[in-house]
Amino acid sequence: MSEESPKPPVTEEGLTPPLAGSSSARIIRPVRPHRPPPNATFTRAQRRPNYRRSTSTSDDELLDITPAAAAHEFKQMGRRSPLGGGFTGGSSQNLSASGGSTIDENEQDLNDETGTRYDDFHTIDWVRDLQRDSRRHRHILRRRGTTWRGMLSALHDAWSGWVCVLLVGLAAGVSAALVDIGATWMSDLKLGVCSSAFWLNRVQCCWSSNDTGFDDTICSAWRSWPELMIGNDTGAGPFILGYFAYTIWALGFAFLAALLVKIFAPYACGSGIPEIKTILSGFIIRSYLGKWTLIIKALTMILAVSAGLSLGKEGPLVHVACCCGNIIAYAFPKYSRNEAKKREMLSAAAAAGVSVAFGAPIGGILFSLEEVSYYFPLKTLWRSFFCALVAVFILRVINPLGTSNIVLFYVEYTNPWMFIELLPFILLGIFGGLFGVLFIRANLAWCRFRRESKLGRYPISEVCLVALVTSLLAYPNPYTRANA
Repeated sequence: MSEESPKPPVTEEGLTPPLAGSSSARIIRPVRPHRPPPNATFTRAQRRPNYRRSTSTSDDELLDITPAAAAHEFKQMGRRSPLGGGFTGGSSQNLSASGGSTIDENEQDLNDETGTRYDDFHTIDWVRDLQRDSRRHRHILRRRGTTWRGMLSALHDAWSGWVCVLLVGLAAGVSAALVDIGATWMSDLKLGVCSSAFWLNRVQCCWSSNDTGFDDTICSAWRSWPELMIGNDTGAGPFILGYFAYTIWALGFAFLAALLVKIFAPYACGSGIPEIKTILSGFIIRSYLGKWTLIIKALTMILAVSAGLSLGKEGPLVHVACCCGNIIAYAFPKYSRNEAKKREMLSAAAAAGVSVAFGAPIGGILFSLEEVSYYFPLKTLWRSFFCALVAVFILRVINPLGTSNIVLFYVEYTNPWMFIELLPFILLGIFGGLFGVLFIRANLAWCRFRRESKLGRYPISEVCLVALVTSLLAYPNPYTRANA
């Protein structure tokens, strides 16, 4: 039995020197970790690692993974930072002198827009964006007492949020007023035109001619299409001619609305509320809240309502208001360079959209808080309420309906209700639930039909078909004719 060769010694660095008479280089061998003896005892402080204890539990101090912070950690541990630091253990030299980034330089880079640029159809990083804004705010506060420029920067940062929601409320109120004015005028355009001023609707035309006590038949300034074409407004011939003009106008409005959406802004289709909820939860959809979507959405909303389609402008007004909020937020770097902060402004815009649609600022706040918003701090609650109040005030000042009311169906309760009146309300609730179930099932059946047939491939033809059927059914009844 051969004699075993002696094992080479192991150095402190875990390397074995070459054997005598060997021409090979050093052989690297792993060193077994040191194990304490079985009877060794340790204190509680020795058993657990020595983590740094933080005295603050706020959101600003939960995470700090910046290069400067990591370099500072490695400097305290006496090691070289893998994030760009060029110092060695125990060195007290400046980080920037050795290739690393200082804390001041990192805070100066907080305004870099490329750091918050997200790709389309991606989700934002809420923790990173909120901490980035917190560091930006602390940097502004440190500069506030040093120079006059720092003081102005702090003042601008403090009131920029209120100025932004003020502008959003103004834009939402003006947009809603323009939509109401355009939809009312174009709806009356299907029945006739004002002979003295074609830009006036029926009510305004009769007011301008001092026919303040007209009923639906006496208005000297308003001319129907049969009266303009053949000079007569009664009989079977004028009825058929008015029927034809009504249908042609409805088809034209519907076709133009569908064509504009398909060519210029495909994101303008639908109500927009599901997509707004998705965006407020942190999802990125580029161009959904852009300027072209705003213009086409407002214009096609007027055309769709004027065509007599069985839809309203309340849901799309939320989309329009959020488009205004997104566009105005780009004028303020605090919101344009931080997607999480921009969501606060979009929440306020959503509240303004509901408030101008229903004339209810508190209802808009509840809708934004409970339905669409994912991140809704306390300051956003007050700013949203202020934005909704401004939007409703602007709509009331413009008075698009000409009745000093901000909604179409305004009811005043001057007499107390009686107990017997509960019966028709109970019946109304029962039939409303039944009609709702019928509508949902019909909608699902129609969606399946569109998916399985070729009709879904031709959206413009589908819109024109629905508008044709709606106009043919609405004109014979005077009430549905006026509503459509």
